[in-house]
Amino acid sequence: MTLNEAEPANPSLHDPVEAIVRAAESALTVRRRYQFFVWTQSYLSRLVPHQLAVCGCYDRAARELLFDVFNSVSLEPVLMDALADGRSLLMRHLQACWLDARGRPAAVQAAELPFASLGNVRDALLAARFATLLVHGVSRPQRPQEIESFFVFAVQDCAPPDSHMSRLELLIPHVHGAWQRVQAVERDFGGIAPAQVPAAKAGGVTQREREILRWLREGKSNQQIAEQLGISALTVKNHVQKILRKLGAANRTQAVAQAMSLQLLERGPRS
Repeated sequence: MTLNEAEPANPSLHDPVEAIVRAAESALTVRRRYQFFVWTQSYLSRLVPHQLAVCGCYDRAARELLFDVFNSVSLEPVLMDALADGRSLLMRHLQACWLDARGRPAAVQAAELPFASLGNVRDALLAARFATLLVHGVSRPQRPQEIESFFVFAVQDCAPPDSHMSRLELLIPHVHGAWQRVQAVERDFGGIAPAQVPAAKAGGVTQREREILRWLREGKSNQQIAEQLGISALTVKNHVQKILRKLGAANRTQAVAQAMSLQLLERGPRS
C-alpha cells in the first residue's frame, strides 16, 4: 500500500465535478496539520495529482510567508531547505512567476530555473524527477503583491495538463481556507502534538520504527521495506502495526502525517 490508501470509499473517478464538490466539503473539516496532509493525499490528489506539496501562509508576527513541505518521495537536503524557506531564491522566484501570471495557476519548468543562482536546486529537482512545478496562491484583495498563501505542487515525470490547472484554480479558495484554519488552530494548540497522541506513546516510537516511517512516507510496500532493511515482510508488518497503535492512526497515511506533526521524521542516515 502507498500513501494514497486514505482515499475515500467509492470514489467518483469519472465525475470531476462531484470530486471537486467532495473535496470542497471535506476541506471544511480540516483543522490540524495531519488532517490537512491526509486531505491533500486523498481528495486533493485525486484532482491535482502530486507527490510534493509546499504550503505557505503569511505570518503576521514574522511578517513573511512561512512554509511547510509535504513530500511522499525522498528529497535532497538542498532542495528541502530551499522549499521550506520563504526567503530562498527558489521560493521567491516561484512567487514572482505566479505574480507574473496575474494570480492564475502557473507551471514553472525546473530546467528553465536560472542556472547561476539556482543551479544546485534545479539539479535536485530534476534528480527527483520533478520537471514541472505547479504554483498558485491567494493575495489580499486589490493588493496582488501581498500574498496571503502560496502553494507548490509537483508530480514525478509528468507535466500538469490544463485540466489540473483549472481544477486547482477552482479549489484554491478551499486549499487556502483549510491551510489558514490549520495555522490558526495549531497556534491555539501552541504547536503541540494532536491530543489523541499521548506524548509518552510518541516518545515510545523506536529508531527502527522511525526508519520504517520514513520508508512509508516514500510509498514503499512491506516487501520493499523488508528488502531495504534486510528483514522479513512479516517483521515489517508487525512494526507497522505497533506504529499505528503508538500514534493512534487508522492507516499508514495518518501515521506518516502524525509522525510529521510530531517531528519524528527528521532527516538522518538509514541503517
